[in-house]
Amino acid sequence: MNRKFYDYAGVVHFHSNYSYDGNVSIDEIVNAAKGAGLDFIMLTDHFRLDAKKDGHEGWHGNILLIVGEEISPRYNHYLAFNIKEPIVTKRYENKPQEYIDEVNNQGGFGIIAHPDHEGTELFGVKPFPWIDWSVKGYTAISIWDLQTDWQDKLKGYPSAILNYFFSSYRLLGPREVTLKRWDELNRNKRVTGIGEIDNHNAKRRFLGLNFYIFNFRYAFKTIRTHILTEKPFSKNRKEDTDIIYQAIKEGRVYVAHEYWNDAKGFLFTVGDDDSEAGIGGEFILRNKPAFIKVNLPIHGLIKIIHNGEKICETPNIVCSLEIKEKGVYRGEVYQKIFGKYRPWIYSNHIKVK
Repeated sequence: MNRKFYDYAGVVHFHSNYSYDGNVSIDEIVNAAKGAGLDFIMLTDHFRLDAKKDGHEGWHGNILLIVGEEISPRYNHYLAFNIKEPIVTKRYENKPQEYIDEVNNQGGFGIIAHPDHEGTELFGVKPFPWIDWSVKGYTAISIWDLQTDWQDKLKGYPSAILNYFFSSYRLLGPREVTLKRWDELNRNKRVTGIGEIDNHNAKRRFLGLNFYIFNFRYAFKTIRTHILTEKPFSKNRKEDTDIIYQAIKEGRVYVAHEYWNDAKGFLFTVGDDDSEAGIGGEFILRNKPAFIKVNLPIHGLIKIIHNGEKICETPNIVCSLEIKEKGVYRGEVYQKIFGKYRPWIYSNHIKVK
């Protein structure tokens, strides 16, 4: 019990000028990550691993840059990591199981990207959802995507202006359909939930002016993926990359929007007098009281979710809740910003047997 975990904050899914729709260099991206106080970043250019081949993967001061690929046909975008060669599909490829299998055959793993993205017709952004849920063999799905959340509010020009200048305040968290699916999937098998930003620093013309969605200095402060590990980083590229990969595979992850407040210090556990399980773990109920415990770095609104249903809600900095039922449990936390609670932290599940 009370094992020490190291909490490392990273950002998953963004594009450099190696992508056809990216315009920011690796050096600029790394500098933005340093300024944002991140520990690691996971690059996913479209159909390419050029950043790895050109020697960019590895430690840059205190930032570990990991290079993966976004396999991105018309639908069913997939983030592939730990692969040796890029996987290129046809534009209208509609058999995602084939490239999921190819990633696995290369010894890699993958993440379903922005599964419920709807785009915005007003600004000509097409929807890019995941539409084939018959697939198997993936490791994780994105539960909170910066672009999906932000674009959902672009319903008219006034809302677009508000959304641009007050972007973080208007983020409303993962879509309910995404969380519902994720909870259901985890009742049968572990599917890790990660956060993503899908950032391109894309230029958009509006009212005769150029706007950039988003500069990396801002984007890197929004939706982050935290990994929890018993072993600290050693500054060895391969060892530390493997630590991150293993944490994602095992679900030792929580997702947080950190523009307003840092989430480090968040804890979510299930335990009794003799044993304890953390995020991504499993716990066996015995003939003694068992409790979910939540600790926050600052005050927030804590919600506990069991098999997809909310069973507890309390405004506090700590929470202790006795549980007696099996199933999958996770935590959500909301932070009060300008008088309103806004989404902050989403833990992965703990399975109780």
